[in-house]
Amino acid sequence: MPPVRLIPHLVVAVRHIVKNDQFVLAGLAVILGAAASLGAIAFRYLLAATQYVTFGHAGEDLASHVAGLPWWWIILGPTAGGLAVGLMIKYWMPDQRPQGVPHVMEACALKGGRMSLKTGVAAAVVSATSLGFGASTGREGPVVHLGATMGAWLAKTLRMSANLSRTLLGCGVAAAVAASFNAPIAGVFFALEVVVGHYALSAFAPIVIASVTGTIITRLHYGDFPAFVLPQTYQIVSFLEFPAFALLGLVSAVVAIVFMWSVITAENVSDKSGIPPMLRPVAGGLVLGLTALAFPEILGVGYEATDAALRESLDLWLLFTLIAVKVAATAISIGSRFGGGVFSPSLFLGAMTGGAFGVLATHAFPELSSGHGAYTLVGMGAVAAAVLGAPMSTILIVFEMTGDYELTIALMVAVVVATVLTQLVTGRSLFTWQLERRGVSLKGGREIGLLSQIRVADIMKNDYVRVPPEAPVADVTAALHDARYGEVFVIEPDDRLVGIITVVELAHLEGDQAANGTARDAARLNPPILEAAQDIRHAMSLMDRAGESHIPVVDNAEARRVVGFVHEHDVMLAYHRALLQARAEERGDPIAPVPPGSGRSGSGEAS
Repeated sequence: MPPVRLIPHLVVAVRHIVKNDQFVLAGLAVILGAAASLGAIAFRYLLAATQYVTFGHAGEDLASHVAGLPWWWIILGPTAGGLAVGLMIKYWMPDQRPQGVPHVMEACALKGGRMSLKTGVAAAVVSATSLGFGASTGREGPVVHLGATMGAWLAKTLRMSANLSRTLLGCGVAAAVAASFNAPIAGVFFALEVVVGHYALSAFAPIVIASVTGTIITRLHYGDFPAFVLPQTYQIVSFLEFPAFALLGLVSAVVAIVFMWSVITAENVSDKSGIPPMLRPVAGGLVLGLTALAFPEILGVGYEATDAALRESLDLWLLFTLIAVKVAATAISIGSRFGGGVFSPSLFLGAMTGGAFGVLATHAFPELSSGHGAYTLVGMGAVAAAVLGAPMSTILIVFEMTGDYELTIALMVAVVVATVLTQLVTGRSLFTWQLERRGVSLKGGREIGLLSQIRVADIMKNDYVRVPPEAPVADVTAALHDARYGEVFVIEPDDRLVGIITVVELAHLEGDQAANGTARDAARLNPPILEAAQDIRHAMSLMDRAGESHIPVVDNAEARRVVGFVHEHDVMLAYHRALLQARAEERGDPIAPVPPGSGRSGSGEAS
């Protein structure tokens, strides 16, 4: 037997011995933390190798190097890279577009933590290649997606439940964030805040273990250095400066909203452009190359410009200009389907916003200012938190990246203001906005995910009353008298649904139809129907729209062959059980999900 196939049997044996999933999860969290951190390291090497082939330079100070290249080289790199990325997306990606954090959120909330490792690896290669060719995106989102798919693959291989699968997915996310930023605490809270959605000990403990493991391996490889090295330690000069930090939060919210709107607009324009998906990165790469002739800072991750803003070495005009140029460049990159995330661009925009605000604030009130480098740091966290919709983890990420404790309170003020205002205006983060563009809604949280796993077939009943279309009204009246739910179905001999009849329909019959009519005459034709394969979210939505409490279930909408019916009471009962299960997961208590077929009662049909 192949070694991979032995793993589930070994895990079952271990679980039988220890009889506690937490022990098993702890061991798996170590494995997953190591795997995700190694994946993050491999991603960065692939990015550096691609960047070296494209621009002849593998370091993060790409802008300085590109500034000395011939104009044709700067244009050719992203344009030719766009063709390579377009081919990868066409042949490797399921829906011909890159994947990232939104897909992780969708999988955790709606798919029981199930993701494809093959797609995860392909998406990572696409994103690393895109960044290496100069796409103006981030490297953290793809690494998070890769770590999540590793966790999902491990859960699937070990045949774990949906609850444990989501926990392992969160372990992969936490380790990936920790490895990307050398920030283990932030990795934990990002996984819990953005992906898992609760802080129960059952998920918290293994996610902490995975994050710490990922951090240890990354530090062994790169050393214990923060992502950004500050030139000095900042101190708040006066508490009178806090209104300025709150105002910076307001400005950061404006930048975040414009950035989010630009990305969504670019995606909409790209989808309506008529350009074949394979050629969209080529067009986007050409625009990026032309823009980089004047502003090479937009190419790649952009950490060199972010560092320069923290060192207070950028002029005010350049800070303002780079905000506009970076917004456009990232929107074009994502809209044209280059791979990559939005975390690094958010930090870039926050640094430029905070730096420009700091220059003006310091000039206006020099005796009260902590220096515009301090505002740069605060702006980084404020814009990123508003874009990602993750204030807690973003505060921790910026704190751990910089190691500066003095500005944490100021950072919290700006982050809260920016996040609240962005939510008031847009009502969502960029991730959830991108999901809604694809028709995926996460409103309702964990309950929606649980409801999506319950099929209509699992709760439907089949003790309905049926009559043939030619049945006289007298027979229909007798059938209604015996109908348990006050409704009969008019069904053809081949089980195809014609309509439904209640006392309301009978009361509408007049004259000759009331005396000599048939079931077809009395029936309400083409009533609302549900398909057996749909989930009960559709049932709840349909009942709400149609005002029906009793809906026929068919095998499919075209054949319309009746296989049962769903009553409002059974849908509400399933919803109640889903709520109990969600609360139990958050507390770490076991609870059995609704078993398939548990809603069925009766095995025959009345006629």
